[in-house]
Amino acid sequence: MRNTRNMHDMNDPARLYRESAVRGASPVGLIVILYEEVVRSLRRAQRGIEQGNIEERTLGVSHAIRVIGHLQSVLNFEAGGDVARDLSAFYNAARTQILRANSGAHAKPIETLATGFSAVAEAWKQVDREVGDPSSGLPAIPSIYSIQADGSTVYMRG
Repeated sequence: MRNTRNMHDMNDPARLYRESAVRGASPVGLIVILYEEVVRSLRRAQRGIEQGNIEERTLGVSHAIRVIGHLQSVLNFEAGGDVARDLSAFYNAARTQILRANSGAHAKPIETLATGFSAVAEAWKQVDREVGDPSSGLPAIPSIYSIQADGSTVYMRG
């Protein structure tokens, strides 16, 4: 039996673009990509709630929670200090809000979270621009995350 899902994924232009972006991303750029994935997943969940599509809602919520968990798992609390602790608290609160909104099928809190994650993604984009600027004096990798990129595979460790 052929696996049509894998064949479909290989022909999905959006997926191919995202995979290419990951391969060429800076370490901070990888964080931005993960935030954008959270936003995309939350918007999917929001659409599912608004359309009464339980499967779409569940897929969006589940993926958002997994990506947030990954972002939290690679935080470097020793080097990141208060910023890492604040991000961890943000991730915990976000997961709690997502689960509450999902259980009550409320789209507005999901929309608010998507907007919040989008704003944080924009802040990370600014960090990425400044890190890419040698005159900024910033380190190449923010100390709140421990990240390594190796060719087409991305390794993140906390």
